[in-house]
Amino acid sequence: MKKFYILLFILVILTSGCSKKVVKFNKTLLLSTSSDPKSFNPIIAKETSTTLITGFIFEGLTRIDGITLQVQPSLAEKWEVDLTGKIWIVHLRKDVLWNDGEKFTADDVLFTFKDLIYNEAIPTSSRDIFTIEGKSIEVVKLDNYTVKFILPEKFAPFLQLLGQEILPAHKLKKIVEDGKFTSSWGVNEKVENIVGTGPYKIKEYRPGEWIILEKNPFYWKKDKEGKQLPYIEKIVFQIIPDHNMAILKFRTGEIDALSIRGQDYYILKPLEEKENFKLYDVGPSLGSEFLSFNQNIDAKIPDYKKEWFSDINFRKSVAFAIDRNSIIKNVYAGFGTPQYGPMNSSCGFFYNDKIIKYDYNLEKAKEFLKKGGFIWKNGTLYDKNGNRVEFTIVTNSNNFERIQIGNIIQNDLEKLGMKVNLLPIDFNTLVNKLTISKDWEGVIIGLTGGIEPHGGKNVWHSEGQLHFWNFYNRRNYFWEKEIDTLFEQGTKYLNPVERKKIYDKWQIIVTEYLPLIYTANSNVIYAVRNKFENLKITVYGGIFHNIEEIKIKDEDI
Repeated sequence: MKKFYILLFILVILTSGCSKKVVKFNKTLLLSTSSDPKSFNPIIAKETSTTLITGFIFEGLTRIDGITLQVQPSLAEKWEVDLTGKIWIVHLRKDVLWNDGEKFTADDVLFTFKDLIYNEAIPTSSRDIFTIEGKSIEVVKLDNYTVKFILPEKFAPFLQLLGQEILPAHKLKKIVEDGKFTSSWGVNEKVENIVGTGPYKIKEYRPGEWIILEKNPFYWKKDKEGKQLPYIEKIVFQIIPDHNMAILKFRTGEIDALSIRGQDYYILKPLEEKENFKLYDVGPSLGSEFLSFNQNIDAKIPDYKKEWFSDINFRKSVAFAIDRNSIIKNVYAGFGTPQYGPMNSSCGFFYNDKIIKYDYNLEKAKEFLKKGGFIWKNGTLYDKNGNRVEFTIVTNSNNFERIQIGNIIQNDLEKLGMKVNLLPIDFNTLVNKLTISKDWEGVIIGLTGGIEPHGGKNVWHSEGQLHFWNFYNRRNYFWEKEIDTLFEQGTKYLNPVERKKIYDKWQIIVTEYLPLIYTANSNVIYAVRNKFENLKITVYGGIFHNIEEIKIKDEDI
């Protein structure tokens, strides 16, 4: 692996009346990512390796404050809604330019919704979220800086979901007309063609090595003194698949901040003062880690395995057999809690603490296998037709924690007489298996989660782009149809108490029928060098949700 010493610090020596030398850090933020992005196209992105980068390049009409969790204006300056709750007038900022200097206008908003999100030829998860009872939102240009959204029904999370990235019509309209959008803005694209309104733009990408972002020279935000933001000039993402190597680079100053594991905490905590950094334990993450089985009718697996995976008795047996406390102890070093459903306590208001919980119980696991017609011969488990219960679980090879979870689950299920093979593979290959080829049996993977349940519609609605366990040619489960109905109903009530009743029921159904078998939720822990001002670290926002106002301190040497 090529050593990475790119511009760690550009030292600017200032001479003053005294003999002391004042040295400034270069205004560069040094970060890491565990894998190459799959593309730079946020509309079709389905993986965090892409959205980690595009989050700095693109913006929506609104944003969620990382501290208050309230909706704030972004590319939209203000808005109003009529008494029906269906017609929204959104007023756009007039001082926004794309990072190539072109003006941002209402045409870009219409293009994003009409030509991209509602374009059936484009495989975007956003279409699921902005589809209300099977109907699209009508988007009308009133003038260059005013847009009317006409909703088919009341839609409670509308303002929150307007955080959807807006893309430039002047760069992409011709590409869409030529039917090439889905393959556009891939990792081989010239970086100058990737145009956003966000605080940064791509300067350079070298596969397997780094991604360099530089300050958008046309960014619209300014500080109280009128100085253009952001303060930090560049962000360098080193591509480091190995987490231990990332920690080593953090300790040597080649990385400024990273998310760490529970076991890393005990190693790094005694070194805080000596190595000039601080650890932040900000509580349970919003995301989740889970095991899921392939229930697609046209899955590229034997039919008898499809029958196992579609049997609720089989899935409940697995849920009871997973030792979540062992995962917390051995994978998260005690920094975690058992998770049983699609939301957890950090999600706040919409979390239902009355969900069905599957505490570790091998006897109950065996009871459900018996209900499903499974039998044991000399301790080995077989189905009723004499097929040995053996399957492969895939997970992404660059995520050591998931591999550890897989090893624990493998051991747990072998106690039931199952033979489980664990196969770590490249993350982008894994995504392809889940969403395109359907050539998989079991998978350990995760979702990022959030505070608004409707944000998961693309996962939970039966026609959602991320409904991977039962996709397209799907089995007709009544409970999945019920979840579809709940997600349609959940947007109609502006009263949050009424909405919570609906999403409480959704969480109960998920824990009853177990399309995803949840494992444990880790705490969010960050290691950050003591070189920044204006950090406001939270579970929801992370370290750099307010990137434009973060400064790098000057230091004397």
